[in-house]
Amino acid sequence: MSLRIALFGQAPFGRDTLVRLQDAGHEIVGVYTPPEGRRPDPLAAEADERGLPLFRHKRFRRKGQAIPELVEEHAKLGADLNVLSFVTVILPPEIVDAPLHQSLCFHPSLLPKFRGGNALAWQIMLGAQETGVTVFQPDAGVDTGPIVVQKGGVRIAPTHTSASLYFDELYALGLDAIVEAVDAIDAGTARFAVQDETQASHQGLVDDEVARLDWTNDVAEIDRWIRGCDPNPGAWSLRGTDTVRCFDGRRVEGDAGSAPAGEVLGFEDGAALIAAKGGMLRVGRVRIGYGAKQPAAEGLSRGDRLT
Repeated sequence: MSLRIALFGQAPFGRDTLVRLQDAGHEIVGVYTPPEGRRPDPLAAEADERGLPLFRHKRFRRKGQAIPELVEEHAKLGADLNVLSFVTVILPPEIVDAPLHQSLCFHPSLLPKFRGGNALAWQIMLGAQETGVTVFQPDAGVDTGPIVVQKGGVRIAPTHTSASLYFDELYALGLDAIVEAVDAIDAGTARFAVQDETQASHQGLVDDEVARLDWTNDVAEIDRWIRGCDPNPGAWSLRGTDTVRCFDGRRVEGDAGSAPAGEVLGFEDGAALIAAKGGMLRVGRVRIGYGAKQPAAEGLSRGDRLT
């Protein structure tokens, strides 16, 4: 057997979801990606190459209500199931609940912990030790629906950034979980486990207000903040009036002595060594203002003070 699937997503993860679901024998009846941007979207390109119906909408709601013509467009596809593999827009229930088997959604945490749109960043920033992936059936809440497949046991290393945790640890695991969940729906063996609200947590988006570094915090927290905000939006400080965003950061052994937190002590292989409360940090790259990322040694000077 196979399912008729409407796929919502973007980026390499969306593309690879498409490939895996088609390889598993399912029929992709429509692909939804964001509108064209400065760079070609990998999922849109893959759908176009395979001759699949491609729809590109910025939003699915207008003044809080579902856009009727988009609901009708989706209904005409005759999907048995929606798969939301990497979705940043809010879909209305008129689309989410419309297919026979409704929808499945991927989330990069062990729900009900770390609900929200920046789960990867918050897991690092708040010092979680273990993570995994969840495929659930979305409902009216934010990442609150019943769990269909969950895969855990992934250790968050003290060097992980949001990017490396996702691409090195959770990416392939997430694809496996999506295919497993879709196959279970197809076979009629899927189990829907209600999330335990006593274990739930929800964090907001990591914007510039959140990403601001507070050098009164200890070195461990500064380290987690830099890694959690890497690559986006980039944990930041001020050097005078310049905004300095820090990337490729990690805690290193060493004593900063009497140097104030945030002071650039020197450089090592192009990376800056920066004093912090209780230790030192190594920052490989920085972005000054609206400039491009560059080796820290090219953007900073010994004695600079980040505040």
